[in-house]
Amino acid sequence: MGYLSRIIAAARSSLSAHFIRYRAIWAIVCAFVLVVAFAYWLLASPPAGYPRDSLVTIPQGASAEEVAQVLARDHVVRSALAFRYLLRFTGASAHIHPGPYRLTYPEDMFRVASRLGAGIFGIPPTRITFAEGETVRDMAAKVAAAYPGISVSDFITVAGPDEGYLFPDTYLFPPDATAQTIVKTMHDNFNAKIASLLSAIHASGHTLSQIVIMASLIEKEARTPDSRRMVSGILWNRINDGMPLQVDAVFGFIFNRSTYAPSLVDLGVDSPYNTYLHRGLPPGPIDNPGLDSLTAAAEPAKTDDLYYLTGTDGLMHYARTYPEQLANQRLYLHS
Repeated sequence: MGYLSRIIAAARSSLSAHFIRYRAIWAIVCAFVLVVAFAYWLLASPPAGYPRDSLVTIPQGASAEEVAQVLARDHVVRSALAFRYLLRFTGASAHIHPGPYRLTYPEDMFRVASRLGAGIFGIPPTRITFAEGETVRDMAAKVAAAYPGISVSDFITVAGPDEGYLFPDTYLFPPDATAQTIVKTMHDNFNAKIASLLSAIHASGHTLSQIVIMASLIEKEARTPDSRRMVSGILWNRINDGMPLQVDAVFGFIFNRSTYAPSLVDLGVDSPYNTYLHRGLPPGPIDNPGLDSLTAAAEPAKTDDLYYLTGTDGLMHYARTYPEQLANQRLYLHS
């Protein structure tokens, strides 16, 4: 037992000497831990008034300083200055995703900065369905309703040059979508969809632009795949014969209205889109056609007919001559 006691005593003496030797270091380490913990609580931890289950919106084009001020004002971070330095130190200030962020539970400023840099909004994507034959003006109304930050006029300005090339479909757009990103997504979809028709377009002898313009007319004039191909064949026949197309649907585009039964005054309107006054295709698409109409424009039915109408029976009726067209009008347009 004496030997064991001596060992224990020696161990205690060694530990005591070790503690005395390193107690200054231990004191520094403990002080550092306390300072870090206090600094975290003072600067980085979520403030007491953190807005649970609410939305905070980061404005488009906001600087790191402006973002920090918004978050400090809304009690998302404790210190605007500390958060601004964090964004700059991590490089996140150059990659902030604007838009609405859903805050469901308190997060420290490191997590908040990470979400801003990665665009983690906590919000499901916005679903918007654009139907075949919608115009840019129609689409602008839907986009503005879904994204209050995008005005109708702003969307029309961005999307107007792409009329006809914005593929009608159902889309899921992120919360930070802009007019530019929405238009790019829809145009990219158009390019993907039209790829399967490129060989048929080349074989038709028409350009892509001509096909899209014709498809936009067909989209408004017919409703079924067969009738679209027939209308396509008739309209191409009229162009080949040097006849005006006389498509009533263009007046809806010209006057920005959903109905397009033209009056006698409308027929004389001075517009390059007036297919009663001007021969050939109008200068651009009048809407955004779907794949069926694009296919019909590239692959029209072979026919000698030059006239068509939709009767009160809901069916399309065709004629080779104008007298035959007048007969169809008497038979199918009058009860």
